[in-house]
Amino acid sequence: MRLPKMTAWLWLEVAVLELLLALWPLFALIVAGYYLRRLAFPNEAFWPGAERLNYYMLFPALLFSSLATAPLDNPALPRLALAVMLALASAWLALLLVRRLRGWPAGRFGAFAQGILRFNTYLGLAAVGSLFGQPGLTLAALMLALMVPTVNVLSVWSLTAERGVSVRSLLLPILKNPLILACLGGALVNLSGLGLPGGSDRLLSLLAAASLPLGLLCVGAALKPEQLGGEVPALVGNSLLRLLAMPSLAWAVAYGLELPAMESTVLVLFFALPTAPTAYVLTRQLGGDSQLMAGIITLQTLLAAASLPLLLMLVAG
Repeated sequence: MRLPKMTAWLWLEVAVLELLLALWPLFALIVAGYYLRRLAFPNEAFWPGAERLNYYMLFPALLFSSLATAPLDNPALPRLALAVMLALASAWLALLLVRRLRGWPAGRFGAFAQGILRFNTYLGLAAVGSLFGQPGLTLAALMLALMVPTVNVLSVWSLTAERGVSVRSLLLPILKNPLILACLGGALVNLSGLGLPGGSDRLLSLLAAASLPLGLLCVGAALKPEQLGGEVPALVGNSLLRLLAMPSLAWAVAYGLELPAMESTVLVLFFALPTAPTAYVLTRQLGGDSQLMAGIITLQTLLAAASLPLLLMLVAG
């Protein structure tokens, strides 16, 4: 009876080691970005420019190339679409109920909603690539094509609900989002059958290769630990909901739909990611509680260093 038990423990140790080996370089880049900015290296003007370069050029190149070559007839797509929409709809309905009970104004509700619904895409794709390689990145790109527009619509609505929102003001940020445009363009190229001729695939792969490490450095540079001093219960509660409750919801949906192992893991991973640093920019632009949003982003990113390996280990088990 001892041999199976020892074998199971050995497998668990190997799985944990593989997860740590895949994830620790990602968080090392985040920490490096934090200290580089605090040391003013290369200079303060570098980081906003790096964020814009990544957001408008490098990261869209990664999404475009992934979807342009993805098998859009993949049988995983309908399953993933159903799983993503079920999980997001459940979370959104719960948020609306809590808002009604607590009476949150739109500025505060928008920060809480983004803390629970949005996700750090850079960290997610880097983790999926480390764990599953190109097949995982293809699944992740399909998921992003579904999640990015949906989450952006809900984020804008949550921040503007009290003022009323027109269709134009709701859709304009979506239509101008470079990530959404890249997903749409990649899907259209894929469906057209044109492919990526004339070395364009190599150009896109070079741009994409620079995206994830630069994105993780920028995530670290955007951390603001000084924002963690106020509203501790709100920050902790929001972080626990995002990092523990949301992946639990995703796991329940994946289990109910009987998703295959890799699809389940990718789904849970994206629902376990800390919220997106760009949520701070949107919150500030739309008059939300930007200080609360900055605190949520920072605390979730710090806690994710512990929660992500634990959750992935449980899902893999």
